[in-house]
Amino acid sequence: MALDIKFLQHEIFDQYMADDNNRPWIIGFSGGKDSTMLLQLVWSTVQRIEPILRTRPIHVVCNDTLVENPKIAQFIRGTLDNIQTAAVKQSMPLTVHETTPKLEESFWVNLIGKGYPAPNNTFRWCTERLKINPTTEFIKSKISEIGEVIILLGTRSAESSTRARSIKKYEVKGERLRKHVLPNAYVFAAIKDVETEEVWQYLLQNDPSWGGTNRALVTLYRNANGGDCPLVIDTTTPSCGNSRFGCWVCTVVQRDRSMEALIDNGEEWMEPLSEFRDMLKENRNKREFRETKRRGSYVEDENTWGPYTEEHRAYMLKTLLQAQKEVQKSEQDLILINYQELVAIQVTWHRDSLFRFSVADIYNQVNGTTHEVQDFDVQDIFEKETLKEVFVNETDYNLINELLEVQKSRYILVNNYGLQSDLENHIDRYIKTKK
Repeated sequence: MALDIKFLQHEIFDQYMADDNNRPWIIGFSGGKDSTMLLQLVWSTVQRIEPILRTRPIHVVCNDTLVENPKIAQFIRGTLDNIQTAAVKQSMPLTVHETTPKLEESFWVNLIGKGYPAPNNTFRWCTERLKINPTTEFIKSKISEIGEVIILLGTRSAESSTRARSIKKYEVKGERLRKHVLPNAYVFAAIKDVETEEVWQYLLQNDPSWGGTNRALVTLYRNANGGDCPLVIDTTTPSCGNSRFGCWVCTVVQRDRSMEALIDNGEEWMEPLSEFRDMLKENRNKREFRETKRRGSYVEDENTWGPYTEEHRAYMLKTLLQAQKEVQKSEQDLILINYQELVAIQVTWHRDSLFRFSVADIYNQVNGTTHEVQDFDVQDIFEKETLKEVFVNETDYNLINELLEVQKSRYILVNNYGLQSDLENHIDRYIKTKK
């Protein structure tokens, strides 16, 4: 169809003013072109409504995987700040929310801590943990408060055949809303029939109500040469477009063309990130970097491709910290892996009975610092000294110390399920190594 802004605004107005306006709107905002157009249309429509009638709350939800392309993440954070500030000034019933994965589900804790192989098309563990779960938890919280919610997505049929099939599958003929896979949740895809060229036409001709223009967004797309990732709220939403415009560590694609394009367009400081991503992809299926037993098991099987070896996990952490140190020469405030994730990695290693490498030692080696082991450890120094006094035999001390580390790792990650099994497995492995 030819782009008809008045028609789209009429649809949004009618839906907003419907009798069921106690149901909050949740707008999935990724910062890309489609979700930006959707939010601008909603904003401009609701802005025309008398403030006293703006009774339906609007939640703008953006998901941060913690491994977003830094250039994109910086742009989105600035946009979200502008949106929240403008909403308050203009008395819009709109609030901004940023969701993030739980610590134990973060990319680095899974990859380096648990040794999960870098994601591919057959084992894309990242999408659910980093994207679906955090946003789903937010939606569920609103459902529990109100009873039902309406989710507004910027998905368009023209974006891909997969998205077109997904929209068609769940739509109800003659109805604006379609059922979502979550109970008591409905989807309103207001711009599903808009063509890609029409999206750009609208953005170039209409400045956002929260201030500024869309020129920075257009420039970012041009320099990155990539399509954006939609807000992923369930398995029916495609994770990303053919061109990457999301996580800088993505190994599902052969090449991260968007990051390569950004580097070619003057962002040379991102080269260590590109090299790290390529290393992850190259080493993913190398036999020498994978265990011959599954995680949590001590049964060896040469046909089993288990998690990354202890040595390779330590190597990846060292290489990541080196990349972080390098990029901070240009981007001083850029953090690739945060302190909480470093602690969680150490905790996870201990939980998996891996004690040969210390996060503190690796961190100090890379950064030339003098962090004590306990800075990233589970136990404090007093407890360890007490154990040494009680267990004079070094072998006994090591075993008890490691068992305590396993127990405390469960406590820190707030997950005691399987603790007895973990302890028994560690003792069995310990006995086998002594035979």
